Amino acid sequence: MLDVLGAIMLVGGAILTWVLLIRAGTPDPAVRRTVATRVALWFAAVAVLGALGVFGVQRFGTPFIGLAVVLPVVVGVVLGRRMPALHYRLMNIPLAFLIALNVGRLLGVYFLLLYAQGRLPSTFAHSAGWGDIAVALLAIPVALAAHRKVAGWQAIVLAWNVLGFADLITAVTLGVGSSNSPLRFISELPASAAVGTLPWVLIPAFFVPTFLLIHLAIFVQLRRSWAISAAPRPARA
Repeated sequence: MLDVLGAIMLVGGAILTWVLLIRAGTPDPAVRRTVATRVALWFAAVAVLGALGVFGVQRFGTPFIGLAVVLPVVVGVVLGRRMPALHYRLMNIPLAFLIALNVGRLLGVYFLLLYAQGRLPSTFAHSAGWGDIAVALLAIPVALAAHRKVAGWQAIVLAWNVLGFADLITAVTLGVGSSNSPLRFISELPASAAVGTLPWVLIPAFFVPTFLLIHLAIFVQLRRSWAISAAPRPARA
């Protein structure tokens, strides 16, 4: 039952997150269709590979999950650097909106539910689960601070963004560290094999890269904001 509910929520969360991102990124219907098609193909590839058991411990396991996390982020960063139009669109998505999208990380509660069912180890499940929940809940006041540009809003956003980015990296590290692989350094039972199966593999292979890219976009927008703030104002005549 938890797997069915998780599949519904994860698929729905993935669609909602990217629909909002695409709509905020450009008003051009053709560009929207192109981006939506590519994201759908990415999602479908993860789902098909997950259904075939490619991410499972009996097949390629941890290395493929690692590749699924890193490859979309690398592709996103390269495209952002080499395509000025894409970079321009990312820079013009409202910063508060990018922050607010992280409310979707409340889905991290499923790590805790899987732990309660005895399907994930304690350290990994609690770190990933509570970390995501904390980042999601803090996203609301941080987004409001950025939108209203309250005193010190840039430092507030930076601190939250570092926390959110670090939470994802920590979750991936602990997931690898508690997996059935030579890289394992956490001996708790059970291993983290559940995240290599559907629907849960959608979290490391689709949601984690998505939110890592969002965090990177926030870092870039913050850097631009600080540069604008530091620029000398023209003297009045």
